[in-house]
Amino acid sequence: MRNVFAFFALAIALTCQPQTAGAETSGNTATAKDAGQLDTLFADLKRERNEKAAERIATRIREEWVKSGSSSVDLLMLWAQQAIEAKKYDVALDFLDQIITLQPKYAEGWNQRATVHFMMRNYRKSMSDIEHTLEIEPRHFGALSGMAQIMAASGRKEMALRAWQRVLDVYPMLRTAQGEVSRLSEELAGEAI
Repeated sequence: MRNVFAFFALAIALTCQPQTAGAETSGNTATAKDAGQLDTLFADLKRERNEKAAERIATRIREEWVKSGSSSVDLLMLWAQQAIEAKKYDVALDFLDQIITLQPKYAEGWNQRATVHFMMRNYRKSMSDIEHTLEIEPRHFGALSGMAQIMAASGRKEMALRAWQRVLDVYPMLRTAQGEVSRLSEELAGEAI
């Protein structure tokens, strides 16, 4: 169990490093235009103070993340999503494994597999996939949120707090993250007394 927590600490340290403009985008075939569009969307998301407008920007970012540039990968992703919705997680993992093999720099493939592992409560594998996602797209607020949830579930409140704060660095108007930062800050302050 100690190794898992050491891994969590490393993952938080990796994700708390400063972001650089032009971070690698989700797919192998991403163009400079795609990277520029994502950078613009992330800048808009960070500046936006209207919750609904921020949600629309976040949706556009997710739409960009899903673009793989490969019809084969897109089809496998569709099948994986259908398997997830049907709660056929083993089938979904098979499709996601194929996606990652075909396109190892496709962040959303790693993120979706992390999500399936999370749903199966296999937190160690989920954290490993989150790490891959964040190596490719350090601003992936979905992966950062997943990391925060795993930290909280494992009783690592301080690490969960840092992960949620990292989410807010990218997506300041995400109410879930705001609520978790407030809740965890109060809990940790109460424990310090």
